[in-house]
Amino acid sequence: MAAGTRDSIVDVGGVLVGHHQRLDERWATGTSVVLTPGGATAAVDVRGGGPGTRETDVLEPTHLVAQAHGVVLTGGSAYGLAAADGAMSWLAARGYGFRVGEHAHEVVPVVPAAVLFDLPMGDWGNRPGAEFGRLACDAATAEESREGNVGAGAGAVAGSLKGGIGTAGEVFHSAALGIDVTVGALFAVNSLGSVIDPETGLPWDGHPGLRAPAEAEVVAARARTGPTAGRPSRHGTASRPLNTTIGVVAVDLALTKAHCKRIAVAAHDGLARAIRPAHSLADGDTVFALATGEREPGAQWVPVLDEVCAVAAGVVRRAIVRAVLAAEPVGEVTSYTSLYPSARE
Repeated sequence: MAAGTRDSIVDVGGVLVGHHQRLDERWATGTSVVLTPGGATAAVDVRGGGPGTRETDVLEPTHLVAQAHGVVLTGGSAYGLAAADGAMSWLAARGYGFRVGEHAHEVVPVVPAAVLFDLPMGDWGNRPGAEFGRLACDAATAEESREGNVGAGAGAVAGSLKGGIGTAGEVFHSAALGIDVTVGALFAVNSLGSVIDPETGLPWDGHPGLRAPAEAEVVAARARTGPTAGRPSRHGTASRPLNTTIGVVAVDLALTKAHCKRIAVAAHDGLARAIRPAHSLADGDTVFALATGEREPGAQWVPVLDEVCAVAAGVVRRAIVRAVLAAEPVGEVTSYTSLYPSARE
């Protein structure tokens, strides 16, 4: 396996990414969009106990509509679901959507959405609306690979550290199909659990190329973020009441909704490897899976799907870790690089 050209979800053909955020004295929130304007087969898997979602029922394998035209990941808790209105309007104005009439403009874009809880990070009432969704779509490109305090990651917190947006992409050679396949992920990390092991100052399962922080920094960080400071213990639980990690996995194959469902399920394995604990009652952990390609696995679908699922879990884990490594402090919430300045990739 090898990282994609940009090591991002946009390495997957047909995927565009855009972000819009506000970060100042009164705002710390934003919206991210993963657009597939021509349509992509889609599914979702929800594992957290406190999800905030929109248009997820339509993605069930037994339901009529097979494709989504975009996915919205946004801050603002349930209020932030309004950002999907802006994304829908943006797509409809360009003729993208599920055709419901004879004319090109008679479409209904299918835009599932999930939210994370970042309301304490700014003034009450300052949360994403339809304009955030529209502006994120305006900014969407096939080259977007920024991480950290952008889009839905602007006000995210992961355990005791600043969270954010993380992305990763990998190309692997499918032994079953005899071709290269690309898998990518984009995640907004706002978890109750921690992405960093406080005993080592490193991600739980390590991170290739990341130099371990100095022992003195690890000791100081434990003192600063320990239970007496209202921060995570060894088990990683923070004092925030509501949280949530949300994301999208994409693959450049032509798959069914049932296949995509299996990929979304496997993606949660990567989430659980990266975040401890994961899938708590106070998290709304939700993963969408998109298939954008034209090549069908045919009779080889079982081994191909197993290959994709295994890679997807690793890509998700890496995207989540990168979200925390790239984040910058906001207000009183410190960042990984501030807490462990000697740790460098």
